[in-house]
Amino acid sequence: MDALLVIDVQCGMFADPATQPHDGEAVVGRITGLIDAARAAGVPVIFVQHDGGEGDVLARGQPGFELRPEIGPRDGEPVVVKRFCSAFQETTLADLLAARGIRRFAVCGMQTEYCVDTTCRSAFERGLSVTLIGDAHTTFDNGVLGAAAIIRHHNATLGSGFAAVREADTVQWGSEPN
Repeated sequence: MDALLVIDVQCGMFADPATQPHDGEAVVGRITGLIDAARAAGVPVIFVQHDGGEGDVLARGQPGFELRPEIGPRDGEPVVVKRFCSAFQETTLADLLAARGIRRFAVCGMQTEYCVDTTCRSAFERGLSVTLIGDAHTTFDNGVLGAAAIIRHHNATLGSGFAAVREADTVQWGSEPN
C-alpha cells in the first residue's frame, strides 16, 4: 500500500462515558500499531478530521475536534479536515493523493457506517485501490443494530468489491499487494 488513511479518531468520539465506541480502546491500539509500522516502513500517514460545525462535539476549535493524542500527526504529516462523511467531498484529499502518486491506501478509523464506508466507496469511484483494515475501524450501537454487527456487515459489504479487507496484524507495509 502507498499510504495509511486514519479517519476521525477524535477525542469527541470518546467524550461521553455512557456511549463509547465498540472495542474503542483496542481499536485505537491497533490503529496506533498501524501508524507506527507505516512510519517505520516510510509509508505516508494521512489523517482525516471531521468538523461537525458549531454546537457539535467535533466542532473545530472545541476539545472534541482534536485527534486522539496517541495517534496524532507528526510534523509534516497531512491532516485533511472534512465536513461530510466522504473524506473526498470538498476537501484536498484527492489532490494530496494525486500529488504524492498515491493510488493504493489502507483505511482505518471511525465511524464505520458513515465516514469509513463513504470514504471507501468514494475512493473506489475514483479508481483508487482501498484496503479496509477490518479490525481497526469502529462505531457505536445505533438502536437498530449493535456496533459489532455494523462492523461485520460493512466488512462484508465493502469487501464484496469496494475494498480488500485485512486484519491489522496481517498488514505488511511496502509489500505487494496488500
